[in-house]
Amino acid sequence: MEEIKGSLITVDTLLQDLRKLGIEEGMTLLVHSSFKSLGQWVLGGPVSVILALEKAIGENGTLVMPTHTPDLSDPSGWMNPPVSQAWWETIRKEMPPYDKDLTPCEWMGVIPDTFRKQKGVVRSSHPQVSFAAWGANASDIVAGHELDHGLGERSPLAKIYDRCGWVLLLGVGHGSNTSLHLAEHRASYAGKKEVECKSPVTSDGIRQWINYMDLDYESADFERLGADMEESGGRIRRGKIAGATAMLMPQRELVDYGVQWLEQNRR
Repeated sequence: MEEIKGSLITVDTLLQDLRKLGIEEGMTLLVHSSFKSLGQWVLGGPVSVILALEKAIGENGTLVMPTHTPDLSDPSGWMNPPVSQAWWETIRKEMPPYDKDLTPCEWMGVIPDTFRKQKGVVRSSHPQVSFAAWGANASDIVAGHELDHGLGERSPLAKIYDRCGWVLLLGVGHGSNTSLHLAEHRASYAGKKEVECKSPVTSDGIRQWINYMDLDYESADFERLGADMEESGGRIRRGKIAGATAMLMPQRELVDYGVQWLEQNRR
């Protein structure tokens, strides 16, 4: 029998790596993640990652993850993949409404989809761009998440900003750095526009489609934005969490830099 090669990744080894990167007790920490990037032998799977993160920030910290559900939208706008127009009315009629206790967030990966189910985790009410949180200020972070401009001033992102939180990119790049969408809301640049969104929800016990407004978000230049911030001396700490490349940065500095960068570089 061939011997399994590679290091065994545990809660303790992950915790050591997180602390080495600079994650401290009491932090408000927004995590974007790729479980596969960690390596093949994570004992306990995504549960171990979550437990390590929670131990790293402690009971006085707050752990936040995006639990977005972009598929809860009108099928006429689906592009990846598009669906036959003949299906549209059936989808609109039969798609289950958003349920913060039930609706999965498979698009975001197995770590946040596992995290949202943990006892003590609370999730915001937005049908497309919800966030889940655990810890000292979890309820405050997810409360009052408005439908319009769901990544803007009345969102968990803005509350993380107000609390001087941190962003951890775990095996992913700035293209997944959702906080830069808050910068989009705050910046003035050419081509900025709103779009109308639709999602199925339950209101007063009745399933219905609702309309709301949001930005026409664009993340194609986020990698360049992040690289420019780092080159200009921005506080981005780089390291390894198991086999994954990781970046840790203060969210307020990131967003403020992002506003200036977008205003100077988007045309």
